[in-house]
Amino acid sequence: MGFLDKLFRRRHAPPTLMEDIPKAERWLVEAMASSGYMLDGTIGSFRELDRFFDEQKRPGGLLDGRVGNKLFAIGCYVGQTLIARLGGEWLTDDADPMGEINIAVRLPDAGTVWPVRRAMKRFENGAEDSLYAYGAALSERDPANQSGG
Repeated sequence: MGFLDKLFRRRHAPPTLMEDIPKAERWLVEAMASSGYMLDGTIGSFRELDRFFDEQKRPGGLLDGRVGNKLFAIGCYVGQTLIARLGGEWLTDDADPMGEINIAVRLPDAGTVWPVRRAMKRFENGAEDSLYAYGAALSERDPANQSGG
C-alpha cells in the first residue's frame, strides 16, 4: 500500500454488537476465573454470577464504581449460555444508542429475553433477582405449553 493509499484509506468501522458479544463473554470468563469465580457455560454457573454480585457489591469490591462494562459482559455471558443450552439467537441494533442494554435473545419458543437488563436488575435489586433462578426458570419452560411467559 502506497503513502497516499495509507493517507486516504477509510477508517475501520467500529465493532458491531454481534462482534462485541463473544469478546465480552470471553473477557468475563477469564476475569472471573482470575478472581476465583468459575464460569463453565452452564445455567448452573449463574450461581457463580450470583455469588459474585453478593460478594463484590461492597465498598472496594469489584462492583464498586463504574460497572457498565462488567454488566454488559455479564449479560453477554448469560445470553451466550442461554443460546448454547436452550437455542435461540441474538437480536441487536447497532443504530440504537442504548444498543448495549437492549441486546436481546430470541429463544426457540419465540420468547425474548434481555440478558444485560437482567444483569442490571440483579445489580440493582440484589438476590431477589437471582440470575440462577432466572436461568433455571427459562430452562424449565415447556415450549409446548407457552402462554407468553
